[in-house]
Amino acid sequence: MLEPDEVVQPFVREGMTVLEPGPGMGFFTVELARLVGASGRVVALDIQPKMLAGLKRRVAKAGFLNRVEARLVSPGSLGVTDLKGSVDFTLAFAVVHELPDAGSFFAEVAQASRQGARFLLVEPAGHVKDAEFQAELDAAARAGFFLADDPSVRRSHAALLKKDS
Repeated sequence: MLEPDEVVQPFVREGMTVLEPGPGMGFFTVELARLVGASGRVVALDIQPKMLAGLKRRVAKAGFLNRVEARLVSPGSLGVTDLKGSVDFTLAFAVVHELPDAGSFFAEVAQASRQGARFLLVEPAGHVKDAEFQAELDAAARAGFFLADDPSVRRSHAALLKKDS
């Protein structure tokens, strides 16, 4: 079984601002909130109110509700202009292939990210073919991210991206 701490722990530190588009019920959110500590925050974005309600319950049960901002967003925009240049790390786990426009998604994340910010992109190998994942990487590159590493995530395509400028 995939363990959230094994996936995100190498990339998240206390005090960080973390962006988590498509968190679902918060499988990774609790671990992200634990890692950012009291001085950090996680901004979780979803288009489904029910998912955000479940995420909030899970985070509250873990005692981290004050570290997590759950935002309802539209399918066409992340709504993160207020975060411009402040995000240290983004986790997009099994979400980009579901989006209507990967290019605009990566552009919005890039705008919200500070220089040097890291972005862990993970897609399920069973749903996303090699060519589709490469197309996502190309879209990320056009938005200003470069491939920094290719971490291993079981049964997944994974790339650690870094914001160039």
